Amino acid sequence: MVKGSQNMESRIAVIGVVIDHRETLAEPVNAILSNFGHIIVGRMGLPYRERNIAVIALIVDGTTDEIGAMTGQLGRIEGVTVRSAFTL
Repeated sequence: MVKGSQNMESRIAVIGVVIDHRETLAEPVNAILSNFGHIIVGRMGLPYRERNIAVIALIVDGTTDEIGAMTGQLGRIEGVTVRSAFTL
């Protein structure tokens, strides 16, 4: 990897998204995920009814800029918590 070109290389990341009040926030979250569908390799979403939240696990393959843009947009939604771990 050449210093300065890091953002141009594809990275694998695991992203966890926790959504409070799933019924009201599902639409804006899904709109963002659809916009970044080209980097999403896998997605698993589970409602956790006892706590009135939803949990989404994503596997993505994209540049750090693309992944950062997606997680940044998700994280700006009040009631959405996002954490990511880059693996490669």
